Amino acid sequence: MSSFFHPRVLAVIAVLVGAIWFQNTHIAHHHSDSPFQVLFAHVVPAHLLSDTHDESAKLVSVELPAALSIFDMDKAREGAQLVLTNLQIFQVASLLLILICFSGVPGYLRTGQGDIVSRLFAGFALWLRDDVVYPVMGRETGGKFLPYFLSVFFFILFMNLGGLLPMSATPTTSIFITASLALMTLAVTLVFGMVVQGPIAFWKHLVPHVPLLLWPLMFLVEVVGLFVKPFALTVRLFATMTGGHLVVLSFMGILFFFAMQLGTGVAYATAPVWVGFAVFIMIIEAFVAMLQAYIFTQLSVIFVQAAIHPEH
Repeated sequence: MSSFFHPRVLAVIAVLVGAIWFQNTHIAHHHSDSPFQVLFAHVVPAHLLSDTHDESAKLVSVELPAALSIFDMDKAREGAQLVLTNLQIFQVASLLLILICFSGVPGYLRTGQGDIVSRLFAGFALWLRDDVVYPVMGRETGGKFLPYFLSVFFFILFMNLGGLLPMSATPTTSIFITASLALMTLAVTLVFGMVVQGPIAFWKHLVPHVPLLLWPLMFLVEVVGLFVKPFALTVRLFATMTGGHLVVLSFMGILFFFAMQLGTGVAYATAPVWVGFAVFIMIIEAFVAMLQAYIFTQLSVIFVQAAIHPEH
């Protein structure tokens, strides 16, 4: 029992509670005549405000060139600005959790002694190494790329799971964040593919042995395929996490619908059913959060391996 009061465990709790507190003291609280607008606003990124009663009082805002206006969430405002949202809070929290949770793993692997957090995440790391990276890339090559894949897996995992906490936010429900992660995998694929094979050989080996007349067409197909892969990584992670949250909120929304259409008595009578369904979906979401981190990492391993060893 004392292991649950270890400083590392308390630090994990402090990061999560601190992220939730900071978010809820720096975002505007939603008010609307429609309960559905308030309910589904929780899947939309919220600007961090220095004054929660004034939505124009951004906590941090940076002017952007007009060419980068696509990254501005507020299209109604003149001029493009990069504004911090609650999603960045939980991204930073995820990074801090990685540092905290893995700070004791090297010592545990050397001595066999450590707290519950170090033991847990040492097991996760060894599983990822022995069952995900090494079987595809081999021990020598896989060992070189292991830090990247560990970072990607646990960063996504912490973002996904952190978003399931009450009054939190899920960074992976933003397609910009999932696209950034996918572009990192694309960059690793292209850079190390060209480093290992050579810049010319990498592009030459994209196309297998085919008749010469088909080579230009196949080359075009393979080049498009290079960019379709990160697009698939982007959409899969974004759509799965967003869809799960929408299903949970939809079950909760049925309560408001019944209250508005049939009266509060019917809403209270059927509440256990809809809340039960929402809890059931939340349990599934916890599994999906881990599954999506695994799928993203596994596919990244396969894409990088195919780029540096095309014959496989």
